[in-house]
Amino acid sequence: MSRYLFALGQVVARRRWWVLAIWILLLGAAVAFATGTGGKTNDNFTVPGTESQDAVSLLQQRMPAFSGAQMQVVFATPGMAEVTDPQVTGEIEQVMTGLKGLPQVAAVVDPFQAKAVSPDQRVALGSVQFSVSAGEVDEHTLDEVNRVADPAREAGLDVEFSGAVYPGFTAEIPHTPELLGVVAALIILLITFGAAVAAGLPIVTALVGVGIGITGILGVAAFVDVPSAATSLALMLGLSCGIDYALFVLSRHRHHIVLGMTAAESIPLAVGTAGSSVVFAAVTVIIALCGLAVAGIPFLTVMGLTAAGAVLVAMLVALTLLPALLGFAGDLVAKFISPPLHPGRPEEVARIAAYEPERTFGHAWGRFVTRFRIPLLILGIAILAVLAIPATRMELGLPSGATQPDSSTAHKAYDLVEESFGPGFNGPLLVVTDLSGATGPDAAQTVMGRLQQEPDVVAVQPAGTGNGLLLIRVVPESGPDDPATADLVNRLRDDRQRIVNGTGATYLVGGTTAANIDTSRRLAEALPIFLAVVVGLALVLLTIAFRTILVPLSSIVGFILSVFAALGAQVVVFQWGWGAELFDVTKAQTLSFLPIITLAIVFGLSSDYQIFVVSRIKEEHTRTADATASVQNGVGHSARVVTAAALIMFGVFVAFTTVDNPIVKPLAFTLAVGVLLDAFIVRLTLVPAVMALVGNRMWYHPRWFARYVPDLDIEGAELERRLTHDTEEAVPSGTARLRAGRET
Repeated sequence: MSRYLFALGQVVARRRWWVLAIWILLLGAAVAFATGTGGKTNDNFTVPGTESQDAVSLLQQRMPAFSGAQMQVVFATPGMAEVTDPQVTGEIEQVMTGLKGLPQVAAVVDPFQAKAVSPDQRVALGSVQFSVSAGEVDEHTLDEVNRVADPAREAGLDVEFSGAVYPGFTAEIPHTPELLGVVAALIILLITFGAAVAAGLPIVTALVGVGIGITGILGVAAFVDVPSAATSLALMLGLSCGIDYALFVLSRHRHHIVLGMTAAESIPLAVGTAGSSVVFAAVTVIIALCGLAVAGIPFLTVMGLTAAGAVLVAMLVALTLLPALLGFAGDLVAKFISPPLHPGRPEEVARIAAYEPERTFGHAWGRFVTRFRIPLLILGIAILAVLAIPATRMELGLPSGATQPDSSTAHKAYDLVEESFGPGFNGPLLVVTDLSGATGPDAAQTVMGRLQQEPDVVAVQPAGTGNGLLLIRVVPESGPDDPATADLVNRLRDDRQRIVNGTGATYLVGGTTAANIDTSRRLAEALPIFLAVVVGLALVLLTIAFRTILVPLSSIVGFILSVFAALGAQVVVFQWGWGAELFDVTKAQTLSFLPIITLAIVFGLSSDYQIFVVSRIKEEHTRTADATASVQNGVGHSARVVTAAALIMFGVFVAFTTVDNPIVKPLAFTLAVGVLLDAFIVRLTLVPAVMALVGNRMWYHPRWFARYVPDLDIEGAELERRLTHDTEEAVPSGTARLRAGRET
């Protein structure tokens, strides 16, 4: 692989103007594609093969007007007024009449028709049935919903909305997080390189990659359903991976420049060596994200594919656009900033790292790890194990009004309904009853009566009829996120034969609450399968990369510890509410798709750091055959860059925790914790400690490995040996000086 990448680096360095022009054209084409198609994200969380989805399909066939999303309209009176007062009643009826005339609205149920008035006469609850799914409701319709409600608000009424559709649900995420992430990355890169050009190039290339990735996703959203969280996930990964991949190539290139190579000699070698690790790491992340399709859930598959696309673009940018810009920059990547108090300090640090790596902090850390390997192993594993314990208490669910920001209309409506009617009114079930085979005229009443007799059922109401179907609204006693509601859904399905016995009717339990329960169950069932796939994938890929079995096994154990520790931290903060005020979160269930996404991403990122650290250790072991020294030297060479890369990725993820979004915030928090734990505790501590403890046996492999396991030369050692041999026979420059600098 390194030979082909070396050749690519040569072509890019010579044709850098063409490469730059091509990327500018690609960026312009992506922007034009997104603008021309007008694609927008949505949140159609459909799960084929579940009963709730079967209910939607039946409605689409026979009652299409009732197959869309629902919205609840909550009216509350201030002071001592009551909703039954003639003036207040008139305002409420005027709003409901106005909603009935809006486009995409199929039916409206007046609070007084449904007798949905609270016992204290202060709150009334109406409902709106849309003819399309939540993600297909136009923004213009949502604007009109607010406009219709404004006169009632001006008259003194509180009017709030909840359900799958409500104004503000599709609000765009601000650009503040990515700006904060870029600023944090720039500061870290300035500290790492001590050079303005070297610090700025990864930022520029990452922004180009993110621009192409995000606009491409928005363009695709015009043709397929793309969840709104997909763009945030792609932005987080595209920005962080784009900077990190560029950082690894750039750091190797600058190391060559400091050792005396010219830019023309260094660029192909940097692409051939560090580029090999970038390709392998990116491919690992991409395969893991594409593996989300194992769950068989469309929105999760789309999230994985779009994020994988962003990572692919980041890899291509790091291997082509960055080397082209390095060709323009020349020796400027080693033109250091001299702080007023320490003139020449960054240049001194760079030269020490190049010529005397044993004097660096990374090498000192490597010596510390190898010396105290057993205590560090015990301490590191204990910390991760303790953090992972709460992960055993995860309760999966999907966002509801209760998880929205306190200031949102959804949260206000949720609280009003729970206080005035009970928690179950925030998550009614929709029982789609087929009466086409009914044996008598009283079949509908019989079914409704038996549903009313079920435990944990507060109310049973007809919600619509037509074409042989009867829609029955079943209100549970418990809220939509309560395990008791899931038990009720399961019981209604298990008792189906008893409830419809003798009536000739059949029914399906659907609605938003049932769909969320089905989605969470499907994801929980897919989690062990996906974990097995990821572990198997890691074993195969890392075995090919390092041609040994013990390195992949240590990596897998470390990955499992770090990912479950991150999930445990998420449970503590977001599910249990510890430190909720500090992080400004609302206590809620764990997002049902968060564990599986975290597994995919942390697996990919942990493989990145594993490759970057262990490839340098293997490179040193190939040169010296000394297990302890190779760990110390390998960690010394990689610690500074891996630390910077991990802190950049951590900073980008942390920036997204400032977003008031019930999907983005916990996901960003979990990934930030996972990256921090995996990079510093696992990859820079536990893995080197294990390698020092096992010694040379870490690199043992059977003889048949040489025949059946390909040698991809991830660390580029074979490429450097070949180039050194060629240059020593001709003119002792370039890689010959590189080797001489290492030996010195």
